[in-house]
Amino acid sequence: MQYGIIEIEDMYFHAYHGHFKEEQVVGNNFIIYARIETDCEAASKSDELDDALNYLKAYELIQEEMQIPSKLLEHVTARILDRLYQEFGDQISKAKVKVSKLNPPMGGQIGSVSVTQER
Repeated sequence: MQYGIIEIEDMYFHAYHGHFKEEQVVGNNFIIYARIETDCEAASKSDELDDALNYLKAYELIQEEMQIPSKLLEHVTARILDRLYQEFGDQISKAKVKVSKLNPPMGGQIGSVSVTQER
């Protein structure tokens, strides 16, 4: 096996995640980071997309999950991981997702708050 790491960085979305009613109506900006460990041996030899973990498809799954409102970032992060494993199953040996909410409404000037989960 030839393990590799696919990183999809700085995915930017406007979405409606948050505990407060205002966040659910107005929304907020989020940045997502995903790190997927996978076997790259077949793709490295064949140069064919069918032998690789399709990171465009991974991005599209993340995009879909970001459009489903949640109250907690923990919930969003877990749903993204669930979808990645659901779609790619045996191709993933480990995955990590970080969801960052930019300028969260916490009563002060805060750049972002993030939740990271991996399995």
